[in-house]
Amino acid sequence: MFQWSKDHLLLLWLRLAASVCAAILLLVAGFVLLEAFEALRDIGPVRFAADASWHPASEADQGLYNLVPMLSATLFATLGAVLLAGPLGIASALFCQFYAPAWVAQLQRRIIGLLSGIPSVVYGFWGLVVLVPLIRLQAPPGPSLLAGILILAIMIVPTVALIAESSLAAVPEAYLLGANALGISRVGIIFRVAIPAARSGLLTAVILGAGRAIGETMAILMVCGNVVAVPESVFAPVRTLTANIALEMAYAMGDHRSALFVTGVVLLVMVVGLVAVTASFATETTHAESTHG
Repeated sequence: MFQWSKDHLLLLWLRLAASVCAAILLLVAGFVLLEAFEALRDIGPVRFAADASWHPASEADQGLYNLVPMLSATLFATLGAVLLAGPLGIASALFCQFYAPAWVAQLQRRIIGLLSGIPSVVYGFWGLVVLVPLIRLQAPPGPSLLAGILILAIMIVPTVALIAESSLAAVPEAYLLGANALGISRVGIIFRVAIPAARSGLLTAVILGAGRAIGETMAILMVCGNVVAVPESVFAPVRTLTANIALEMAYAMGDHRSALFVTGVVLLVMVVGLVAVTASFATETTHAESTHG
């Protein structure tokens, strides 16, 4: 007779937890798609890119539904934040792992962990009262794409740094000792051994940071100016997709409300695309390592 061991019970519990997580994700995606269907049927997908601007109404034929300005603002803000936070986070991880004394590395990790726990509204408030006035001195009006990029970069640096350090710490010690025995310098070990061995985890860190940047709402809403327009420069005020939902969902009705769920579908597709890129890269890396081995 089959006996349930602790291992079997743990495996069952883990499978159940994983199934619940997957079911919740599918339910959320299904709900968003269902709510967006009305707008996709009445307005049509083309108008979300071809209309003159974004001036929605409760009836499809009375409004304008162009999401391109907000989509471009979201992409520019995310890309700018990742370009700033990616190197900074990876540099922090390299410093803690290869250069800093143990007590300095521990202090650095605690500071980064503290930064990751600060609410986004606090970042937004700081950006509004400190960062925006500084930008206004250089190029009015102040609330701008640049302010959003800087705030997002500060917010995602902890995510990139902590995951990157975990990836670097997982590099087999034999790789590092072997490289050191061959007389390779510390810089050579970092760039020729550690980073190539941890590249999958480093990419994952950057992708997860980008995912957080895409979904950020409060901070970006407070510092970007909320102007629906394709930005002509980093000093131009913009509105992102998440800020658009937060600003208008409270009073939206009819096709306007459904159009906001289309915005959610666009965000969902962007995040799924990031996950697909990460999974594809991880698969290629694993295949290359197994082939090399």
